[in-house]
Amino acid sequence: MLNRQGRPSAAGEAAVADHPTFTGNRALMIEEPLLFEVGRLDTTGVDVEAPGDVPSRLGDLERSDPIGLPGLSEPETMRHYVRLSQKNFGIDSGLFPLGSCTMKHNPRLNEKVARMAGFADAHPLQPVSTVPGALAVIERLAHYLKELTGMPAVAMTPKAGAHGELCGMMAIKNAIAARGEGAVRTVVLVPDSAHGTNPATAALLGFSVQSIPVRPDGTVDVATMRQALGPQVAAIMLTNPNTCGLFERDIVEIAEAVHAAGAYFYCDGANFNAIVGKVRPGDLGVDAMHINLHKTFSTPHGGGGPGAGPVVLSARLAPHVPLPFVLADRLIEQAADAPEGATPFGRMCAFQGQMGMFTRALTYMLSHGADGMRQASEDAVLSANYIRASLGDLMSLPFGDQPCMHEVLFDDAWLKDTGITTLDFAKAMIDEGYHPMTVYFPLVVHGAMLIEPTESESKASLDLFVMTLRDLALAAKRGDTERFAGAPYHAPRRRLDETRAARQPVLRWRAPEPVREQEAAE
Repeated sequence: MLNRQGRPSAAGEAAVADHPTFTGNRALMIEEPLLFEVGRLDTTGVDVEAPGDVPSRLGDLERSDPIGLPGLSEPETMRHYVRLSQKNFGIDSGLFPLGSCTMKHNPRLNEKVARMAGFADAHPLQPVSTVPGALAVIERLAHYLKELTGMPAVAMTPKAGAHGELCGMMAIKNAIAARGEGAVRTVVLVPDSAHGTNPATAALLGFSVQSIPVRPDGTVDVATMRQALGPQVAAIMLTNPNTCGLFERDIVEIAEAVHAAGAYFYCDGANFNAIVGKVRPGDLGVDAMHINLHKTFSTPHGGGGPGAGPVVLSARLAPHVPLPFVLADRLIEQAADAPEGATPFGRMCAFQGQMGMFTRALTYMLSHGADGMRQASEDAVLSANYIRASLGDLMSLPFGDQPCMHEVLFDDAWLKDTGITTLDFAKAMIDEGYHPMTVYFPLVVHGAMLIEPTESESKASLDLFVMTLRDLALAAKRGDTERFAGAPYHAPRRRLDETRAARQPVLRWRAPEPVREQEAAE
């Protein structure tokens, strides 16, 4: 049974489920056990000769028990990890609408350049004299980041967005201490529409956090912010465009008020992809802003791999840039070698950032050019507004039908009295082959659904996504609760207790207890 797109319908899928298989597999949807359940502890896929009678250099650190890893043949190992990869969802699998995350396509050209000899094999302990090309890449990327943001300095060492956020706030703290106000300015203002890491970063550095409410239109309440300013305020941490997907139209007024109070303006750069080539944060009065290279300049996103979160700094904070940093073609590693007037706050990490991420980001910039990066921002905003206009008649917009930036925010008011929650709706999207959007964030609206399509998607891709969400929304409104209550039905695993998994993770496999003969007989 096929639907209008020529695909198996829900009834067709149910018919397939009525035909069990011996293996538990469903055609190419293979039920993959753990390595410990496949392999054996007494075998290995590699023949290793026993070591000779040589003295150990490990002392009391030498292993006394078996390592306990199962042995598999090479084909078994390859199949296992390939099958696991097929159960994962990534930007190469389909549209990834996570709001506030900017899950955009990573061009393969970037990957090819990052694997070039001299980049891929550069080692952080090489003599600086042997890596002039790497230094040139870092310097050129830093130059473009300063050009795009209108800021005079940039710290390239932070490893990711949150690390960069910490770096920017450490520079602010160092600047305040240099003015002799470290014991006085202890409060950081954080709007309700900011990213969730902002208050955590401020608290980590010993600041007290004071929330600033948003107005009914989803932007910062400037009057309330002014009332909160005073000699005790060190900085404001604001995201622009904010996490509601809206541009803070009063940002210049906010910056002027913050500076007049002697404080600093930290801007969360996670949403920079919406304004590259259109607005320079430095022109708006920003003092520090981290840049997620994965969100804006297409380096790989997540997965625990290497990241990069450069931080651009205003002239007020430029002297406090951390070590090490590249100056022209030199690597400055010691404060004594820094230019006159520079007072680095220290180091964020031992070495100069992530070479692979720098190379990928620079490749993206050079292949797109200034006009291409500006068009990417325009297309990202256009895509989000296309989704807003296409779903606004069925799904409720908490801040009215006003244009959004790179992401569109819906709430759950339209689900009232249906018996269906935001989580139910998100889980039903999995059955349709989509990763859910970001849900229940930002916290300023109830039952939030935050969708960010990025510029990567074609109109055909967006249209199918819109039609799918419209079909789900209509099903919810007509009371088809069964479609949602048990979803996902077709994923390798059904709905999980995610809260319990986060709070009580099981990180170690243990062999099941053997069944006793008496229990087996019963």
